[in-house]
Amino acid sequence: MAPRTRTGSGCLSRGLLLLWALLGTGQCHMGAEAEPFSQDARTSSPVRALNWTAQLVEEMYTNNTQKCWEHFVNLMSNVTTSELCEWKVISRPYSMLQECLEAWAEYLQYGYPNALAEQYIFQSHHRYFHNCTVEHRVLFDPPEDVLLALIIAPICLIPFLVTLVIWRSKDGKAQP
Repeated sequence: MAPRTRTGSGCLSRGLLLLWALLGTGQCHMGAEAEPFSQDARTSSPVRALNWTAQLVEEMYTNNTQKCWEHFVNLMSNVTTSELCEWKVISRPYSMLQECLEAWAEYLQYGYPNALAEQYIFQSHHRYFHNCTVEHRVLFDPPEDVLLALIIAPICLIPFLVTLVIWRSKDGKAQP
């Protein structure tokens, strides 16, 4: 038996999704007589089908992202409380959640980042990582007046040192 080769690039699955959406809304009836197109039919029917399809895509994305969240919660149940803030431990489940949310958005052409994906990310931080603090001190820029003094001091010191070198070398004697 010959191996099956993959044909197409996913357009077939999108076409089937659209056909399913049309069958589900009653836009496509088998055995019904075709009505002549009027101006209203040409403009209103595709828009109505597109809106319903958008609702379907949103519903599918919502259902699939809920499964992503459940998988993340399952993975995080294996992490102890003391390990919740260790990136080596949580990076895999966290990255899997993000990749799952992004992959479903791309597959359904839903757009990423989106409000639902952000909600899951915020929920993960609120539920698991809200007690994580930085172990070492975060360094900040100094105040502007201190920064200005640190910049101007060497600039003013250079002409003084150049003047001192020139003044000491004027007597012409070689210094040992």
